[in-house]
Amino acid sequence: MTAECLGLEYNFKLVDLMAGDHMKPEFLALNPMHNIPTMVDGDFVMNESRAIAAYLVNKYGKNDQLYPKDAEVRARVDQKLYFDMGVFYKAFGDCVYPIMFGGPMPGQDKFDKLKEVLGWAEGFVADNKFAAGTDNLTIGDLALIATYSTIKAASVGDLENYPNLAAWFEKCCKLIPNYQKVNEEGAEAFGTWYKTAGKR
Repeated sequence: MTAECLGLEYNFKLVDLMAGDHMKPEFLALNPMHNIPTMVDGDFVMNESRAIAAYLVNKYGKNDQLYPKDAEVRARVDQKLYFDMGVFYKAFGDCVYPIMFGGPMPGQDKFDKLKEVLGWAEGFVADNKFAAGTDNLTIGDLALIATYSTIKAASVGDLENYPNLAAWFEKCCKLIPNYQKVNEEGAEAFGTWYKTAGKR
């Protein structure tokens, strides 16, 4: 999504996890951690989507709107990136990954935690603001959009109870070029995988 927002040309390569593409020697040579996404920019290789997003803006951004240089604003954006990785996506993953990978049904406490986390995110985007309290989209929003859209596609979390998030999501989707292709299709595929993986 960041590359699209920056208007960058890039070569997207699908890595089929179910087919084990991420464990093939040519992928492991780029990324021994075998996670996705992985970016190659000349001789520079980077994994972890949030780090990739920051790199792309820092290197190719015509301005700092997506990742503001002001120390306080950047700290709020960084906080949303870390929140997404360590809290938001984790809470979601704790609800769905055990089911997707044949583990035990998650306890109600996991779903209650996701609701609590959604409540915090609901507060981030109150008053028609973007996630970092800015008046414009940042990479903090992009990270949270990836998680929120996947939660939505998986139909977990009772999202109808979070109207601020719903309005923010709709607003952001309209601002991300080629949103359907660069995010929605992947979120929908994940949601389908979850819904067909023995959901109980």
